[in-house]
Amino acid sequence: MTPAELAEVVLTAAHAVFADRGLDRSALPPQTAVERPRNPDHGDYASTLALQLSKKVGVPPRELATALAEQLGRAPGVKSVEIAGPGFLNIRLDAAAAGQLAKVIVEAGPEYGRSDALAGQKINLEFVSANPTGPVHIGGVRWAAVGDALSRLLRATGAEVGTEYYFNDAGSQIDRFARSLLAAARGEPAPEDGYGGAYIAEIASEVVRRRPEVRDLADAEAQEVFRVEGVELMFAEIRSSLRDFGVEFDTYFNEKDLHERGELDQALERLRGQGHLYESEGATWLRTTDFGDDKDRVLRKSNGEWTYFAADCAYYLDKRERGFERVVIMLGADHHGYIGRMKAMAACFGDDPDRNLEILIGQLVNLLRDGAPVRMSKRAGTVVTLEDLVDAIGVDAARYALARYSSDSPIDIDVELWTRATRDNPVYYVQYVAARTASVGRNAAEVGLTRGEAADFRPELLAHEKENELLKELAAFPSVVAAAAELRAPHRLSHYLEDLAQAYHRFYDNCRILPRGDEEVTDLHRARLWLNDATRVVIANGLRLLGVSAPERM
Repeated sequence: MTPAELAEVVLTAAHAVFADRGLDRSALPPQTAVERPRNPDHGDYASTLALQLSKKVGVPPRELATALAEQLGRAPGVKSVEIAGPGFLNIRLDAAAAGQLAKVIVEAGPEYGRSDALAGQKINLEFVSANPTGPVHIGGVRWAAVGDALSRLLRATGAEVGTEYYFNDAGSQIDRFARSLLAAARGEPAPEDGYGGAYIAEIASEVVRRRPEVRDLADAEAQEVFRVEGVELMFAEIRSSLRDFGVEFDTYFNEKDLHERGELDQALERLRGQGHLYESEGATWLRTTDFGDDKDRVLRKSNGEWTYFAADCAYYLDKRERGFERVVIMLGADHHGYIGRMKAMAACFGDDPDRNLEILIGQLVNLLRDGAPVRMSKRAGTVVTLEDLVDAIGVDAARYALARYSSDSPIDIDVELWTRATRDNPVYYVQYVAARTASVGRNAAEVGLTRGEAADFRPELLAHEKENELLKELAAFPSVVAAAAELRAPHRLSHYLEDLAQAYHRFYDNCRILPRGDEEVTDLHRARLWLNDATRVVIANGLRLLGVSAPERM
């Protein structure tokens, strides 16, 4: 019996109690939930339904809880129900009902853990969006891991998700990038406000190889060639490095398209129609202070140039007009000041900033070696890059480490820890269970042990304390996935997988799965193999949602 199924049993019992007592059944919720008590001695699951309903129907909570407990105790699979405190229901399942979950999980396979909790939501999820002026640095890599994991979680809970990379190919940063490439091609020092690092020389050399005529062009023409060709080469490298990291986007959106398609003018007119624009000193302003911003924002300067914020407005409007009900943007720690202006901008468009726009801020990441920060990349010259991180600890460890912590907390990634093949390395600890469960399956086949037919599965044999603990961990997986998606918190899934790994090891150490020597294969061996394989399914499903592999061998 899954927690969701038990919750339905509780609600059914409540309907029966209300009918028997002539209570108003409209007070009953359409659905309820059960939770695992913090103290296992209090039962397998707990319900607060009696407490929630008592005031609505005018019945003391313990009296209502007593009636619910009597009715619920008659339900198949429920071993006992105890009343605690003012009206909590502590529920224990019989071994057969609890053990049946192993079969449910194995038969569901990759679908176990998926739900429709967020069905009907259409979400645009933008992350990374690093400017194409250099390799992806470690801060952007954090969003690559967290953003990709979040997109997987949202889809697993029924949301329609479009992932997006905003490709900033316009503006002063691109001008500085082009001037830096031109200087490198001519063997000159980088401009004072330009970009350095070996990658600049590499790209400049490739542009010259592609377009040898650039050597003979005047400065302005040559700079334009380096702009177009250099941005294309840099972004191709960014996409390639992200792809190698397991991250692909549904849409790569060019800022330049906003300008060329006239979308900045369209956004301006939309805001003018909402009554939030004014002219001052020759510039066009958006009155964001009406919606809590600390100052109004310029959209178009007095010389006719658009501001970056004007492009932000046009891009937000573009997403909304593509049908995305909720726009989620992941930004770095240095963008905290954007929240107020972006929320105000959404309100200026007539949207509800709390419903239509969500901004997540990621904190800093440090890569440590021998306890000291790794300060720079040999290639980029000034920053630690995605390639540096992957070279140091590998893709799986990098993705797991970056998604393991709440994104609003700074993190240190210790190279020695994350490359260690010991249980204190979290990703190794979880992946080891993936490999061990697969190894048990192979060894079982060698001694002639199979799960057998589903109809012959005897879940009531899974009565050991450690089997029960493992089953309860496995049962929690769907709710963990739903919460991680709803709260935008992939780290909750990482912590769950580590708890599950602990529960499996305790089960493995106390409950022998394989027969010894000439020992005859029994139904208990088969039941435990079902439980072993169910664990493999959940570990693999959870790691997949984090974009991490579930190896069969280590």
